[in-house]
Amino acid sequence: MNDASKILEQMNERSREVFRRVVESYLATGDPVGSRTLTRNMTEKVSAATIRNVMQDLEYLGLLGSPHVSAGRVPTQEGLRMFVDGLLEVGNLESGDREKIDATLASNSDDVGATLDRIGAALSGVTRGASLVLAPKHEAPIKHIEFVGLSHDRALVVLVFADGHVENRIFTPPPGQTPSSMREAANFLNSLIEGKTLSELHSVIAGEIDKRRQEIDQLARQLVESGLAVWDGDSETCERLIVRGRSNLLSSATEDADLERIRTLFDDLERKRDIAEFLELAEEGAGVRIFIGSENKLFSLSGSSLVVSPYMNADRKIIGAVGVIGPTRLNYGRIVPIVDYTAQIVGKLIADRS
Repeated sequence: MNDASKILEQMNERSREVFRRVVESYLATGDPVGSRTLTRNMTEKVSAATIRNVMQDLEYLGLLGSPHVSAGRVPTQEGLRMFVDGLLEVGNLESGDREKIDATLASNSDDVGATLDRIGAALSGVTRGASLVLAPKHEAPIKHIEFVGLSHDRALVVLVFADGHVENRIFTPPPGQTPSSMREAANFLNSLIEGKTLSELHSVIAGEIDKRRQEIDQLARQLVESGLAVWDGDSETCERLIVRGRSNLLSSATEDADLERIRTLFDDLERKRDIAEFLELAEEGAGVRIFIGSENKLFSLSGSSLVVSPYMNADRKIIGAVGVIGPTRLNYGRIVPIVDYTAQIVGKLIADRS
């Protein structure tokens, strides 16, 4: 039994109802809830003074707080966590939400990236938050690799896959690269491809470079190693994250502190910080997970919540994730089934295309 369950079990019916009504009202309106408001809705008739005493006890437990001088209370982060773990009633997916998400699959386009982009936009639209879709790595065998110099400090690696998919990635090459060293690096890699995927190729290249050190000059060797960093490192991960609906977060901001929090969040999203951690969060447990405020270090999310679910391929392997970011007063009961359904849709899409 977790701490939330223990506290809930120790609370009497009246305390539990006061707590639940404060949280539900706050999630619906974002406003502090006063004792007089609660007297009109309680199951049993009790005085405002009695409710004030209960609210003070809940505040002492760290579940409620007073944001201003007003007598109203709002749930703390700990209170929201306990509500989500012990009292949240998850609704069924509404037919209108389902139809909007399903509509993204109407196109017969073979471009999975474009379809995931449409799904992200739909998810953002129905939840009125910012959506995150972590696309899977492209795991088809590679057919051809080429390096193209753009300037003294910029180069392009072109990856052509056996299924016709082409990716162009810009990176900073080691100093002194020449067209000759780029050709040599590409020839070296193409000699190793033999139907390997990127991840398979990466695992054999380091050993091959050591074995064939005499066959490949230093410039070409440095280029191969920096090219590997491009497709197996942060830049490749960044390209996999699709973010939609940032403006929804701005519209939910009511105070300067909210705006500052959202600016920080935007900055993190632009730099695609800790994207690998986003997938790790989803992989830690099957199904939808909810991170509230500072519980989650991802994207400096203090003051925000992340609802996230992994999705799987045909082999039941987790290959990506879908999530929604919004203020801590999200309508969790509505958003959880939306994120869950969207993750299932994306998993089926990937499995059908593979």
